[in-house]
Amino acid sequence: MPTTTSISAHLEFEVAVEGRPPVHGTLRGARNRLQLKVDDPSAFAGSEDAPVIRALADQLAGRGVSIAVVHDGEHLVTIGATRSPWWQRPATRSRHIRLGSLRGAWTSARSRSRRTVGVLPGAALVPPPTMFPLAPTFQRRPRRPVTTTHDPARGGGARLVMAVNESSMPGERQAIFWLDDRVTTIGSAPTCDVVLPGLAQVHAEVRHDENDEFVLVTEQSNVKVHGAPTRHSALRTGARVELGVWRMSYYREEFADHGRPYGGRIGGELGHQRPQPPRS
Repeated sequence: MPTTTSISAHLEFEVAVEGRPPVHGTLRGARNRLQLKVDDPSAFAGSEDAPVIRALADQLAGRGVSIAVVHDGEHLVTIGATRSPWWQRPATRSRHIRLGSLRGAWTSARSRSRRTVGVLPGAALVPPPTMFPLAPTFQRRPRRPVTTTHDPARGGGARLVMAVNESSMPGERQAIFWLDDRVTTIGSAPTCDVVLPGLAQVHAEVRHDENDEFVLVTEQSNVKVHGAPTRHSALRTGARVELGVWRMSYYREEFADHGRPYGGRIGGELGHQRPQPPRS
């Protein structure tokens, strides 16, 4: 199925032709319909240029784009997303080149009879085709299978990683605190799962709830997530957690982190993400 490309063009150009004055032209249009005006259309109608034009017409048709060639206000030919009548195909050798007038046919026949030297670059000089669409990240309706972020095993290796601070030694490994499947306590009491001096006896808890979310819960005023004071906050990968003077970051493998709909990024950071359905 052809892909329709949207283009906005306003281009003026000059082509040097050996042994004759340069050819001037303009290319203008919007969406998928462009108009090419040239002061000497016979320069591009030589026998050596015909294979290049046919290949260009096929590629334009595949993108749903058409270019109408005009000279002195008269429509000569259209290439690309057009259908030529059967009686023109023996002359054009393409389904995607449609002659617009007898003058267009005469210009082409006269140039071929004179063996006009080719102006357009041959296939050997044309760069390889670019993967299409040019920006797949911005496709608004990508096809993707229905998946989920809900990990049946409630896994993902949820953890708090101590941030590097001024007292950290070069090459020193950052402390990692793996979070419990149910409740992880953080405080200064020796009985806490994560013991940090200078905090209250039980300063905060990270609860793994029935929705497979890790939630930070506290009654203290000096607890922040991403710099904002909080008493109750669901954690997402990369979240900055501040407990008094201690700085940590929360991480969980992306396939189980519900901050990424449907099991993680699809199409990059700018990719369109379908919202997750509400949990039942």
